[in-house]
Amino acid sequence: MRRAALLALAALLLGGCSDFLTRLSEVGGPPKLSPTADPTKDPHYHPVTLPMPPPVAVPVVANSLWRPGGRQFFKDQRAHAVGDVLTVLINVNDVANEMNNTSITRNGNEAMTAPNFLGLEKTLIPRVIHANPAALVNTTSSNANVTLGQIQRNEQVTTSLAGVITQVLPNGNMVVVARQQMRVNGEMRELVVTGIVRPEDIASDNTVLHDRLAEARIIYGGRGTMSDQQVPRYGQQLLDVLLPF
Repeated sequence: MRRAALLALAALLLGGCSDFLTRLSEVGGPPKLSPTADPTKDPHYHPVTLPMPPPVAVPVVANSLWRPGGRQFFKDQRAHAVGDVLTVLINVNDVANEMNNTSITRNGNEAMTAPNFLGLEKTLIPRVIHANPAALVNTTSSNANVTLGQIQRNEQVTTSLAGVITQVLPNGNMVVVARQQMRVNGEMRELVVTGIVRPEDIASDNTVLHDRLAEARIIYGGRGTMSDQQVPRYGQQLLDVLLPF
């Protein structure tokens, strides 16, 4: 338990130190935007591996404009290869209302004495357990727990951003990574969308809806002066993890 607590503390301090140095370098100025880079070079990027159907040999037909198994007769401008750009349309409207009410009451009373024990209550018992036989155990417990929890959430995100095809899977589906950063008055907002899209789900204007992305990951957050006021300090976060009550 102590070793796990020390490892958690060390990880928190290392992560906090890196964030502290980043924030310290931005003192006196707005948050810095990250440079444009290849998303596959990110240390946290991992190629996607999914079950694929068995490959099917496509016969070559002489003197034919149509290739068997082809998805389209005329070529269009929709994204289809690694490095192509397409637009992801995001329209998230999440509403949740949940309420839990729990009331628990428990009482307990335990008593045990040995005023008579084969005539040995005054010789054997005090010598073995060094206790008064007439007052061995007498416990009383009372527990009451009343909890009331309520969650009301209403979140709406409507935006669009361009993404890059980073990988084409053997069955033709494509991995999309879209990132966008916006800095306004010392506050930087970041939007990250990743997922897998089918070529058929890309519209003629080279856009795709977020609900057509498989394994979709949508991250919307930021950092800056306002965000700092909404995040608990590192000491408070550490106590929230370690304290059992």
